[in-house]
Amino acid sequence: MWLSNVKLVLADRIIENGGLRVESGVIADIVETDGPASGLTVFPGFIDMHGDMIELELEPRPKVDFPMDVAVNHLDARLAAAGVTTAYAGVSFSRSAKDGARRSFAHTSAIIHALKENQKGLRVDHRIHARFDITYTDAINALEGLLAAGAVDLVSLMDHTPGQGQYRDVEKLIANRMGGGLSEAEARAYVEKRIGDRVAADVILDNIQTVASLCKSYGVAMASHDDDTIEKAELMADIGTVISEFPVTLEAAQTAVRRHLMVAMGAPNAMRGQSYSGNLSAREAHKAGLLHIIAADYHPAAILPAIRALAPQDPGGLAGAVRLATSNPARALGLNDRGEIAVGQRADLAIVDPSDRVVQTYCNGEVIFSNGAGPTVTAALKTPAIA
Repeated sequence: MWLSNVKLVLADRIIENGGLRVESGVIADIVETDGPASGLTVFPGFIDMHGDMIELELEPRPKVDFPMDVAVNHLDARLAAAGVTTAYAGVSFSRSAKDGARRSFAHTSAIIHALKENQKGLRVDHRIHARFDITYTDAINALEGLLAAGAVDLVSLMDHTPGQGQYRDVEKLIANRMGGGLSEAEARAYVEKRIGDRVAADVILDNIQTVASLCKSYGVAMASHDDDTIEKAELMADIGTVISEFPVTLEAAQTAVRRHLMVAMGAPNAMRGQSYSGNLSAREAHKAGLLHIIAADYHPAAILPAIRALAPQDPGGLAGAVRLATSNPARALGLNDRGEIAVGQRADLAIVDPSDRVVQTYCNGEVIFSNGAGPTVTAALKTPAIA
């Protein structure tokens, strides 16, 4: 089949009026076309290497649990409608979670198995991003079991203890907790208890090294999370991480880049121009040449507007900004069959109208979302192919 008279966003340039041919789920030809342009733009399907949405789909309100199949199917539809064709579901093992509660071992394991078991019936290519709390020693055996079963595709190392990382500004964290309905005394007591319960530094270091060894032995990529100091960024590079997720300071991001890590930040941060936690702005990191990947984080619909927000300042323009959500995460995660509109690549495509609405999404050459306003599909197109 041919998609014709569309703008094509290639990895290194834009074809203002072109067409592409799809055969057996793969891009077979790319051409320049004559005739009236449709006004539609074809992007490579977005690759989201970190999305926290599944946990919220399962518990949309505190203590309101939704059935696994309802949550997974709705998330799948949301991702497809946002142009996401490959999605790494961020699921967490947290030491503070109670048994059966969100981010407990049982709850997180159930999510992982449900996604894996239902993959054939889903639209998007779903993968698992296990967010491992480095203070949670007891969960290491569980993680090893999941790695051995091939159930985890990416592991990130996180520590949400107040006073460092994402929550290094303790007073801001207290204010945020107060915004959630706690009194100042209650919020302060909560934060102080979390700090008091912190695991010893030597235990944390041992956990980091153990998990790094496991990931290496099973060939699973690792990411750091919320690097806030030069020292932490250096440590994460030393143990073999390939991605620095959401660095909270410019210095940490600079260190990660110097150590050849790819820096990933949230699309909502880039879209809004600021971090909701008051940390490093994705736009600032991008302007400094320190941003390689944008991820949905908590809202997949933010990816496209984030690309638009970054394109004017990207050295590669729109094509360069698109790489942040396509070829760059593909390269970081070893997905060599996707991430670009190029001959031989999977036909993972997001088609967008002049109002920046995703009107159609293809995954492996199949339509997985359409609002009825997609491009003209033809059986043949006689136009000279481009190099």
